[in-house]
Amino acid sequence: MRRSSHLQTANALQRIGMISIFCAMVSGCPEQEPTATLQAFDNDRILEANIRRTDFGVPHIRADNLESLSFGVGYAFAEDNACMLADIITLYNSRRSQYYGPDDIAGSGDSKNLITDFSYLALGIREQAERDYHTLSDNTKAMISGYSQGFNHYLDNTGHANLDPHCANQPWVQPISDLDMLTALLGTALMPGSGQFTAPLFLAAPPGQDFAPTPASPALSATAKASVPFRSGLTMPAQLAAVPRHLGSGLGSNAWALGSNKTESGKGLLLGNPHFPFTGILRFWQFHSTIPGVMDVMGSSLHGTPGIVNIGFNKDLAWSHTFSTAEHFIVYQLDLAPDDASGMTYIVDGKRRQIEEKTLTLEVAVAPGVTQPFTKKVYYSRFGPMISVAQALPWGDDGNGGFVAYSIKDVNQGNLDIVDHWLAMNLASDMKSFKQAFKQYDGVLFNNTLAVDKAGHSFYIDDSTVPNLNLIAELVLRYTPALRTARELLGFSILPGNSILFDFQGAVPYRQAPKLSNQSVVQNSNDSYWLTQPDRPMKSHSILYGETRAEQSLRSRLSQQMLRDSAGDDGLFNAEEVEAALWSARSYLAEEILQDLVSLCSAQGDTPVAVEIVEDENTTQTEVDIAHACQTLAAWDGYYFKSSQGAHLFREFAQQFIADPQWQGPFDATDPTRTPHTLLANDAVLQQLAKAVLVLQQAGVAVDATLGDIQFVEFTNTDGTPSGVRFPWEGGSNIDGGFNVFHFNGKNSSARIPSHHYEPLPGSQISAEAKGYHVSQGSSWIMIVDFSNNEPQAKGLLTYSQSIDPSSEHSDDQTKLYSRGPGLRPLFFTEGEISAHTLSETTLTLDLN
Repeated sequence: MRRSSHLQTANALQRIGMISIFCAMVSGCPEQEPTATLQAFDNDRILEANIRRTDFGVPHIRADNLESLSFGVGYAFAEDNACMLADIITLYNSRRSQYYGPDDIAGSGDSKNLITDFSYLALGIREQAERDYHTLSDNTKAMISGYSQGFNHYLDNTGHANLDPHCANQPWVQPISDLDMLTALLGTALMPGSGQFTAPLFLAAPPGQDFAPTPASPALSATAKASVPFRSGLTMPAQLAAVPRHLGSGLGSNAWALGSNKTESGKGLLLGNPHFPFTGILRFWQFHSTIPGVMDVMGSSLHGTPGIVNIGFNKDLAWSHTFSTAEHFIVYQLDLAPDDASGMTYIVDGKRRQIEEKTLTLEVAVAPGVTQPFTKKVYYSRFGPMISVAQALPWGDDGNGGFVAYSIKDVNQGNLDIVDHWLAMNLASDMKSFKQAFKQYDGVLFNNTLAVDKAGHSFYIDDSTVPNLNLIAELVLRYTPALRTARELLGFSILPGNSILFDFQGAVPYRQAPKLSNQSVVQNSNDSYWLTQPDRPMKSHSILYGETRAEQSLRSRLSQQMLRDSAGDDGLFNAEEVEAALWSARSYLAEEILQDLVSLCSAQGDTPVAVEIVEDENTTQTEVDIAHACQTLAAWDGYYFKSSQGAHLFREFAQQFIADPQWQGPFDATDPTRTPHTLLANDAVLQQLAKAVLVLQQAGVAVDATLGDIQFVEFTNTDGTPSGVRFPWEGGSNIDGGFNVFHFNGKNSSARIPSHHYEPLPGSQISAEAKGYHVSQGSSWIMIVDFSNNEPQAKGLLTYSQSIDPSSEHSDDQTKLYSRGPGLRPLFFTEGEISAHTLSETTLTLDLN
């Protein structure tokens, strides 16, 4: 990882000192105000922070140093989401089995807690935290320590019995240590990589060996043994035997950074619009941090982020992130020695190497208040931990005459730059210092970054941490047909492990990362860096960053279209026009094909459409009357407003269409924002519409229903049941080519905090049980920052609100605001604004002496 040059910092301080001495010797130097400096720790070891909450419960934290500031942030976060942080700590510190038992659903035998606990132990993040904590910068240590102290102080002040009912009086809510927090950060770093492979890590065992944990003591009770269900010969649940999907296939975001040549004011203007889950550990939380004279930054961060703002702004610039298409790990295929049937010997550059074996131990709850130790063997090659998925990534015979095994190497393993990198971004005073953060550090993990300063300088970089392949490995991966095919099928890259030539060394350096600076526009909606400035495609970089000259998603095409057609008559944007584009509820697919679709189905008239239905490997044919559906589409306004009738019908058609696109004009890499285009008028399209009608019939939803009646946000009771309160919700989806988009009826697999789930119909996101679309992910933290007056004027919204505590008034207040509108609210940044809107004020003091 990139680290700052302490020598450069020291030299700069020495130069300042020499100037001061010179000025003391001669009387010609002008008098200057003392410059405030960033202080890491509170020197008197008495932490002090002031917290003022304004409208919608937004905390504004003020302190004199990083440790005290993070102390205040940790306390304020705990007020809103203490249970979530406690669960994050148990997850990454491998304590879920100790407190919850082996199963996520008690007694189900799913063993999910056991799997994640042993897998994170195998990844070694706690061990690394203990080993490397002393190497952290003082700034990182101060922020981790302050945040931990803030959470603990909240527990002491509140008492376990008075916590959010999600975790009141629960044994898994414990004081946290600095090492607990660092372990959680290291676990977050692996989230887009090896953290997706917990089941394959758990399942990895040599041929003929059992992957299952075993009792540490032969005298373990029968009850304890029965609590860990995996035994030899047991059929593996399908969800555990599957190859992990790329994390980015579920996450997404939009961001525009508009420079001086694209705005009416000639100043910077930014839109940030991440699309993250509404439940689980990947939620955002909004706050404002101030160290007078040093730092003044506002925005939001993922839960459990110690004091730094992930997406936000200060008085000089604003930035956002989108999930990158880049890869952050390599899976290596090992050639096992054919003369060692144990599968524990592999060959690298003609030399034999041994797979290393390590025994891990976990405490597992086997009865209320009773834990027993279980052990499990895990394995490592020179590349990293071993993984296994039956058929796809076997350990042993590959079915084609090969004797192979697989190991995963994650570039973010050991990434200690996270806090320092975002802190440097928070402190940046212009675009030069903002870029310097990326030159010094490599802690952005899995994100594109788009930024603009008040002078209107725009900047894009994909400095998500990417394996730095040498030229040979790059060429092999790019041009070997079998490896390209595997990459397309699996969504990640496999390289041969038979030579160190294919091993990567660290992350791609700043100078080789895709980046673009201009005073016009940089944009991203989760396609690769290629069309960051749509009219000037970027040149190809490492294949691990994603494809160039590739078809764009419908959402990317809408983003690019809105940059062309949503500004004023002068072709320049102001903040109001950006917000209008955000809320426009447009569908790129509808704009492209709706008129032709209506013409086609109108010509069909009352004649039914014959379609084949495949169910349980049986095929039947049925006839569908599409006349009413066609009339509904003809009357539809083409948007995804709450009031739109028939929008869901087009979405279900789009779901069928995307699976088998019927385009007349193919994709053209020389015209990527406008191709493919034009609907093919054929029977396949009519059948797709007919299948959409059948899906809605199965869901029990009328084809002419109003979107606001069937698309909704619904929170979960503490016992896991639906609250029954549904908030009508506006917006499209990726399927239909929306911009402000949502995903529906997804499962929350990341947190202990209960969330209910409506099972969607096969091939759709609509649920018959819910009779509609239950929002589970999408536009989350939304922010527009305008520097037209040379000072930031910001508006924003956290769509699912600040707190998960159902007793808090801030658990749904912003959700109600979106549902009524949607619309953004002002973000109070100046002292005058904060003072005028303060709802409560708390001053915290903690003596560490």
